[in-house]
Amino acid sequence: MTLALTLWLLQSQAVILENEFVRVTRNAAPCAQGVAPACGDRVIVALSDIELKVASASRKLPRGGIAVFAAGEAHAVPTGGSYVEVAVKPDHPPVISLSENIPPAKNAVLHDSPRLFIFEERLAVGDTRARHSHRQRVVIQLNRTRLQQWPEGQQEIVREIVPDTAAFNAAVIHTVKNVGDLPLRGIVIELKGKPH
Repeated sequence: MTLALTLWLLQSQAVILENEFVRVTRNAAPCAQGVAPACGDRVIVALSDIELKVASASRKLPRGGIAVFAAGEAHAVPTGGSYVEVAVKPDHPPVISLSENIPPAKNAVLHDSPRLFIFEERLAVGDTRARHSHRQRVVIQLNRTRLQQWPEGQQEIVREIVPDTAAFNAAVIHTVKNVGDLPLRGIVIELKGKPH
């Protein structure tokens, strides 16, 4: 088997989520060089302590830490632990806009740019997040818990939250309560629009 084919097989096995908007890989960074056609903006999310080198500088990221790269920006493949790479596809369809933009309270904003809004989602056990909205988004969960949700226009649902998973969620307006045994903790990467 050729080296190129071996690398492709390893990277394709590392894909944990892919759709017309994003490709998410675990412990592989196929967009590290920033030049592949399917590599637009990227976010590295640490699932454990990792080290990330950019040019001659080195950054240590703890679990839940992020590094954001624009299309064309290069970095070394992270080392030392587990991580995911969220690569936004540059030719993705338009992002669905909601009639209302209601920021979710009780979270920590990590990055805000014209194309991405990233925050650490937090909700204590037994706590409720009042009515709020989300754009289409990738969510990387960090803690195991259970959420009770009331999406507008839909039936109430209860979701089991599994750590170290990635999901692509539709735009929504809802209310959420943490009915699990641990605080909710996750990294949310909301898509705002296409590059110009």
